[in-house]
Amino acid sequence: MSFSPLDSEIFGPLFASPSLAAVFADEALVAAMLRAEAGLARVQARAGLTPSGLADAIAAISPASFDKQALAAGTVLAGVPTIAFVKALQKMLPPEFAADLHKGATSQDILDTALALQMAVAFDLLAADLADVLRALASLARRHAQTPCIARSYGQHAAPISFGFKAAVWLAGIADAARGLEACRDAACQAQLGGPVGTLASLGAAGPALLADYARELGLGAPSIAWHTRRAGIVAAGQWLATLAGTLGKMAGDIVALAASEIGEVSEPHVEGRGGSTAMPHKRNPVAAAAILANAQAASGLAGGLAASLVAAHERPAGAWHAEWHAVASLFGCTGGALAHARFLAEGLVVDTAAMARNIGATRGLVFADAAASLLAPRLGRAAAHALLARAADTVRDSGRDLQAVLAEADTGLDAKALAAAFDPTAAVAAAAAWVAPVAADADALAARLVARA
Repeated sequence: MSFSPLDSEIFGPLFASPSLAAVFADEALVAAMLRAEAGLARVQARAGLTPSGLADAIAAISPASFDKQALAAGTVLAGVPTIAFVKALQKMLPPEFAADLHKGATSQDILDTALALQMAVAFDLLAADLADVLRALASLARRHAQTPCIARSYGQHAAPISFGFKAAVWLAGIADAARGLEACRDAACQAQLGGPVGTLASLGAAGPALLADYARELGLGAPSIAWHTRRAGIVAAGQWLATLAGTLGKMAGDIVALAASEIGEVSEPHVEGRGGSTAMPHKRNPVAAAAILANAQAASGLAGGLAASLVAAHERPAGAWHAEWHAVASLFGCTGGALAHARFLAEGLVVDTAAMARNIGATRGLVFADAAASLLAPRLGRAAAHALLARAADTVRDSGRDLQAVLAEADTGLDAKALAAAFDPTAAVAAAAAWVAPVAADADALAARLVARA
């Protein structure tokens, strides 16, 4: 069995998207380290510090040229993969370039910069998937803006709303998280070049300018000072990923509840064999929603553990930096997998409008108690109207009769036609529907910005 489900050929396709898994695969790490070394050689050549052909020589080397087992053995010995990587790379370079490789840099510079390059690609992939989810949910919300359904408070029927409103709440929550992507990407995806203790002392006065040029060369942000022990950008990325996964989990949790047999208001798109059971052939379990919930829970724990890397001793900590390697790729994997499942749900969710209408009447009119109290308040006073409805609700529960019929026998001062107005969901549904269009329009605009930025 693989060490992590995300790395497993069996579990991985359920939890992680293949594109995000590829970004953090071993070969992708080697490719990112090669790019980091080539970028360093290129800016140093412009500064007259290394031969001009070194960068091209590095760029010509394929990640597949490296022996992964040898890199693994070197990582065990050194505690980081960079040393074994640099030694292997030196042997592949023409002899006249080998001595100038990695000049002024430290192992963490290359590994952090490689991670920043990988995260930049991962954020762009997430942006594209996020845009798809936002657009699909906006379409779902618009389509059902006027579809009556019941709102639930503490798991109990509360009052009528529209299903489009419920979908718009999911959408707004995901959009809230999505808005933080750009700032999070900029904070996390920064070049790292500080040398042994962060000062670039071996490069003298040229250090700050070289770092800025290095960042431009790689398309990364330029930090104000080495971030060897300033891990807030990485931690913020983890928190953002966990937050996004959590907002997707909110939607997934609602879908699981609404798909319950006794509710039956929605179901996942049916695919032959999907969601089956070895013991119960009739089952269609909510697979996508369950995977989203699992990933959201895992992401929360990973992000919490990642926050500990903020406590980094002196100029290079023991363990705090290394612990990030457990969490960062897994967080991207969890969130990317959750997004893929969320897109499947948003684009194909099966909505049973008849079940929604049926469930509104399941409590024999009790969900209209608030509307009835508001209708009676001008005549009876607010407190008296509320007390009357509370007594009537008890009668409904005890007798099994309908609330409207019970109120018709009470001294309300209203005729049957006037009282019936409180039991018409049209106004409640219209009030819910009014929120859908602006939320959907905002989500569409946000989706366009995400795609343009990526």
